[in-house]
Amino acid sequence: MSNHKIIWTKIDEAPELASYCLLPIIKSFTKGTQIDIETRDISLAGRIIANFPEKLTEEQKITDYLSELGKLVKDEDANIIKLPNISASIPQLKSAIKELQNKGYDIPNYPEEATNDEEKALQTRFAKCLGSAVNPVLREGNSDRRAAESVKKFAQKFPHRMMKPWPQSGSKARVAYMKDMDFFGSEKSLTVQKPCEVRIEFINDNSETTILKNKFSLIEGEVIDTAVMNVKALQKFYAEQIEEARKDNVLLSLHLKATMMKVSDPIMFGHAVSVYYKEALDKHAEILKEIGANPNNGLSDILAKIERLPEDKKLEIKNDIEKVYETQPELAMVDSRNGITNLHVPNNIIIDASMPNVVRDGGKMWNKHDELQDCIAMIPDRSYATIYATILEDAKANGQFNPATMGAVSNVGLMAQKAEEYGSHDKTFEAKENGKIRIVDNNNNVLIEQNVEKGDIFRMCQTKDLPIKDWVGLAVKRARSTNSPAIFWLDENRGHDSEIIKKVKKYLPLYDTNGLDIQILSPDDAMKFTLARTRKGMDTISVTGNVLRDYLTDLFPILELGTSARMLSIVPLLNGGGLFETGAGGSAPKHVQQLIEENHLRWDSLGEYCALVPSLELAFEKTGDNKIKILAQTLDLAIGVYLENGKLPSRKVKEIDNRGSSFYLALYWAEQLKNQSDDMELKSRFSKIYDEMSKNEATINEELNNVQGVSVDTGGYYFLDFEKTSKIMRPSAILNNIIDNM
Repeated sequence: MSNHKIIWTKIDEAPELASYCLLPIIKSFTKGTQIDIETRDISLAGRIIANFPEKLTEEQKITDYLSELGKLVKDEDANIIKLPNISASIPQLKSAIKELQNKGYDIPNYPEEATNDEEKALQTRFAKCLGSAVNPVLREGNSDRRAAESVKKFAQKFPHRMMKPWPQSGSKARVAYMKDMDFFGSEKSLTVQKPCEVRIEFINDNSETTILKNKFSLIEGEVIDTAVMNVKALQKFYAEQIEEARKDNVLLSLHLKATMMKVSDPIMFGHAVSVYYKEALDKHAEILKEIGANPNNGLSDILAKIERLPEDKKLEIKNDIEKVYETQPELAMVDSRNGITNLHVPNNIIIDASMPNVVRDGGKMWNKHDELQDCIAMIPDRSYATIYATILEDAKANGQFNPATMGAVSNVGLMAQKAEEYGSHDKTFEAKENGKIRIVDNNNNVLIEQNVEKGDIFRMCQTKDLPIKDWVGLAVKRARSTNSPAIFWLDENRGHDSEIIKKVKKYLPLYDTNGLDIQILSPDDAMKFTLARTRKGMDTISVTGNVLRDYLTDLFPILELGTSARMLSIVPLLNGGGLFETGAGGSAPKHVQQLIEENHLRWDSLGEYCALVPSLELAFEKTGDNKIKILAQTLDLAIGVYLENGKLPSRKVKEIDNRGSSFYLALYWAEQLKNQSDDMELKSRFSKIYDEMSKNEATINEELNNVQGVSVDTGGYYFLDFEKTSKIMRPSAILNNIIDNM
């Protein structure tokens, strides 16, 4: 009988760097059990290489592991630990391609403006690498995301110190959103009554038809919806908020998700850039178009493209851009020292990571003087903008949240089988002219139709019936196991939500809800209900769709724990396996930068530690190997000791970093294995290992800390050099010897 496989995903940035020191520890601790730990490369660079093999050497080629894992998640024996990967924007994709090309990989350039069939085909192939290309493939189950009990208790006992007070004198901070003609207002939805094939077509005012997406299947019971963002209304909204920010003397910021929503949100981002810098961009519109400057990729793309112009013309455009700042309100800054604003790069400010920081920082963001200042946070679409407005108003009225006393807000998220907006990229389009976009079945029946004007953004979403039923059941299960209220965040006035509410009411009676508090509330009311409870130290389960799942599982963990990277995310797969996600990677780029500059990695791998516990528990269920059960139990205890002893990475160089944290996890895990008496072989083996680690603790710490304070070279950003990175991430010869010879 073959061993049970645990797949550890090879990904990007700080989590990948951390894996270089953590994974050898895990592999060594699980030796002698019925487990094989294997890796699969689903990094951005790995996905690019896998999708463009034709001009690569045999040594350069990488298997399409994402497709392989897409099949595995439908297997009952699937056991995957999925670390946070890059959800690449176009600028990130282009940077990764350039790095690979510089390393000798013959990868084609990404054609931003496809002018022929060949370039259009390239865009389609590269689409597999952009945005949320990974998550919809792997998430063949719904999400159970929460802080492990030991993590939550630690956060309350030792609350993080990042919370800043909301000013008692009042705050000008607010969330701004459109009042009509947005996705929320235009959404139309229906439940499919019988299986059919459909197409998405555009009909212009001259009754000429263009097929936008041909022949895809709908199944019985699934919910489909379409929505349109009116671009004229969007531009008007941006102009109004710019004027409001100027009048109130507050920072202006834009909060979108241009990584996940890789078609719609970059377009919306581009319109914000065009409106804010209108005077300069309109003046030089012709030449900017000639050189391919694209506002959808942010101001940085425009500044990069004008570098190819003659010096006098380049300086003229730069000066005109600088003049814009004299009359426009100040922008929130991403990096004030280097002049990087909120509108520089679309993936710099991601709503689910940025809006919690606005709450945490007392309604403020950083200005060009590196000081915190009140801001207007623009979130154009009303679908979820209002929940952020609600929490800001609550903080204004009741003051800052207290991590020491806050209740826990966990989440049950509907995401299986590409549920909702994250599965919509190939069904999102920018209208080329005025007309109608409609969904038509194979009998030419029009299912849904939307009027569009030139430039409007149309999107269609699908949510299948089986994931909805499973989601409802998971919510009931969590409510039963925790005895906490489970609140479905659904708005009967929204097209999509009204269809989902019908299904929730249909499926709830199938489960035992006796004695449970299960409610359906609009997102605003659900937020108010949840905030009232969390301020009293009471726990609540948010039960949400896919996008709101993503937003809330950053919002509350950042307030409660200081980071969403410490969350435990269990995905019970529909066919019986398990996917264990390890937290969010939004801060990963900054951590990489610090490692390169100072050889200090402050990435917190607590999410990985916590995810390994249920992964091992699943492996025990599949194998019956009692050693695996003991490894899971002792790891859980070791995480508690690790937290109690405060061995989390420091932000400061020459102090404990990720490498030291993983050492202490190994030390405490070995100690717990030494102390247990259920398996004497494990006890004997790990007694020696613990003694050896404990005896050399001081020297190992010296070896880990003394290398810090200098710049290092990992041989790449997106595609690391294995030997160089291993040397950097495993600098303790003594620890390596103990681990490698276990």
